[in-house]
Amino acid sequence: MSATTPHPAFHDLAERVNNWGRWGADDEIGTLNLVTDEVVREAAAEVRTGRRIPLALPLRQDGVQTGMIPGRVNPLHVMVQINQELFGPGTVACSDDVVTMGLQAATHWDALPHVSHSGRLYNGRPAETVTAHGGAAFGGIDKPRHIVSRGVLLDVARARGEDRLAGGHAVTPEDLDAAEEFAGTRVRAGDIVLVRTGQVQVYLAGDREAYGYPSPGLSVRTPEWFHARDVAAVANDTLTFEIFPPEIEDLWLPVHALDLVEMGMLQGQNWNLEELSTACGQERRYSFLLSATPEPFVGGTGSPVAPVAVL
Repeated sequence: MSATTPHPAFHDLAERVNNWGRWGADDEIGTLNLVTDEVVREAAAEVRTGRRIPLALPLRQDGVQTGMIPGRVNPLHVMVQINQELFGPGTVACSDDVVTMGLQAATHWDALPHVSHSGRLYNGRPAETVTAHGGAAFGGIDKPRHIVSRGVLLDVARARGEDRLAGGHAVTPEDLDAAEEFAGTRVRAGDIVLVRTGQVQVYLAGDREAYGYPSPGLSVRTPEWFHARDVAAVANDTLTFEIFPPEIEDLWLPVHALDLVEMGMLQGQNWNLEELSTACGQERRYSFLLSATPEPFVGGTGSPVAPVAVL
């Protein structure tokens, strides 16, 4: 995104969803402040069967990244010792491994300083506080120390009677309303919303290129919907999160900027919501306890996450 966002509609939206100062000038976790003890107690009450649904894609070398974003490499996994008797012959033998990967390579959360616009990060902090050696000095992915709340699956594709949205489909507030009605529940303050488009099926079928471009995703109009409901965080099952290519010409990643910079709301990408969609349909309920704490990389602008929904 350029240093100045060219489209006036973006600035109008930014003013309407802006949360700067809402939780104080020093706040670094944004809408996660909405996940209170009471919210978590109510989320725990969503567990009825104990059925656990993993939502992460496997970490593998032929992962979702296509090379579109330089340096965001899929996991490169190597063994550094194999059955090595570290303390002499006949002692316990150890095997250790090392991984090199982009922190946003697979199923992940974007931290608030993942993007900036007009030289600013969330809460008005200067974009220059992200440095080469220290990473994010403010709002890094190590700041949210626990992300556990009520999750709500908004299965936009199935609410439309489709298994997967078309590549050019922009998920609108009207789509979210319809998915909410389909789910038979109301998104409430402190919820983590998972938006299913079905797009991850393309990757699971082995077509990485088609998974990323063109991609369905959230419309620039959706941040107002999440802001009005005081949603704590949002994740979906696409590579780019928002519709790609953009719905407004030359306005790149506006939803990223509105969510992360203006609202201070974490967003997740590459979540596998297929098994959850099936389970929610079988259980006939679309709310659950969600555990999705990121790995606390100090200064990280994102992190892998292995979320689990408990029904």
